[in-house]
Amino acid sequence: MGDWKEWTSSKKGFFIDDEPNDCPNDWITLNVGGKIFTTTRSTLVGRHHDSMLGKMFQDDSKWKHTRDSTGAIMIDRSPLYFEPLLGYLRHGQIILDSNVNPRGVLQEACFFGLTALIDELEKLIDQQRQEYSEPLTRSMVVKALLSTPAKCELRFQGVNFSGADLSRLDLRYINFKLANLRNCNLSQTNLYCSSLERADLSGSIMDGANLQGARMICCNAEGCSMKGCNFDDPSGLKANMEGANMKGVNLEGSLMAGANLRVATLKNSNLKNCDLRSAILAGTDLEDCDLTGCDLCEANLRGCNVKGTKFAEMITPLHMTQTVP
Repeated sequence: MGDWKEWTSSKKGFFIDDEPNDCPNDWITLNVGGKIFTTTRSTLVGRHHDSMLGKMFQDDSKWKHTRDSTGAIMIDRSPLYFEPLLGYLRHGQIILDSNVNPRGVLQEACFFGLTALIDELEKLIDQQRQEYSEPLTRSMVVKALLSTPAKCELRFQGVNFSGADLSRLDLRYINFKLANLRNCNLSQTNLYCSSLERADLSGSIMDGANLQGARMICCNAEGCSMKGCNFDDPSGLKANMEGANMKGVNLEGSLMAGANLRVATLKNSNLKNCDLRSAILAGTDLEDCDLTGCDLCEANLRGCNVKGTKFAEMITPLHMTQTVP
């Protein structure tokens, strides 16, 4: 026994080819994608000896390991995804940092043939997929608002809010691009300078919402109730609804002075008593809309479709120069 201890002490700092293969805990240094990892042979072989990683270190004579200048065995894989894989080999649990995509770890597990880990990762990914598909609730949004510093941008891009009650919340400057806001309650909500570009707002209630400077390019707001909304920012920042689908929207009594509705679709919409002074309606589809009592002073309606549109009780006369192609 004394001779064995003396022999192992003299070998301290050497690598696996310099040590006997029957020693279960001899230390191994790995260089994975430029990052150094130190572990034992028993960790790599252990319960997963049938995996490719296990076979690589069961019998070194069958593998021609490439080493770096320090003698560490080089493996051309991602260290970010290899680290949680090594942790799993050590203690049998999969633990991922928030910046690690489980799909990347799954690819590593597949590459090294770790069957048990593959099953666990697939379950984890499926669970996350189900969580992400569930719509966010009002309480979740409020928690996000309270935990985000005032100077930081809050992004809800592509998030599912379907059917959520977001009424009366302060959602200024928030990015809702491509978000699912179908059938949401956004009444009296402050959406000042928010981005709703290509968002789905169909069927939502937005009565009395503040939409000054809102970016609603190509959004789908079909069937929305937007009575008494404020799109008019006195500072000159105009709401942009260019190309938006606003079929059947109720905008009665809304302040829309200077709003950009170019080539938007407003067919069958209610725009009674709206303030549309200097609004850009060029190329807009206004077929069968009700513009009774609207103020269209200096509004640009050139090339728009006004078939069946009601212009009764106009506050200011509509000049031909505003409508000719």
